Amino acid sequence: MRARRPRSLKTPPTRLRYTKAALLIFGLGLASGFVVVVGEFSDWNRLGSLIMALGLVLLPLGVFADMQGFAALLWVARRFSRRRQFIKPSRSGRASARPRKAPPRSASPRAPRRARF
Repeated sequence: MRARRPRSLKTPPTRLRYTKAALLIFGLGLASGFVVVVGEFSDWNRLGSLIMALGLVLLPLGVFADMQGFAALLWVARRFSRRRQFIKPSRSGRASARPRKAPPRSASPRAPRRARF
């Protein structure tokens, strides 16, 4: 019988897969552009630059698809949101105190206070 690894030691799912794909496409364009320049293949200049441009265009899209950029946009939206912030209730479970009423004014006027200097 084979021993199995505990569940906590399993490999995590691949992260940033679209970003990695965009970077690989850009790297392929970079390598093809290098080959074209070194080998002096003037007919292939456009292909290398198009592959690099495609990788550069796909890079931000890959970041957003991997939810990293989307999380940043949510943070910005929450930061500049004009909604009121609600006060969290206390954890003690006490009932909140009733607001106090203003004390009734007495019929006799008080002596005015002295000014402090």
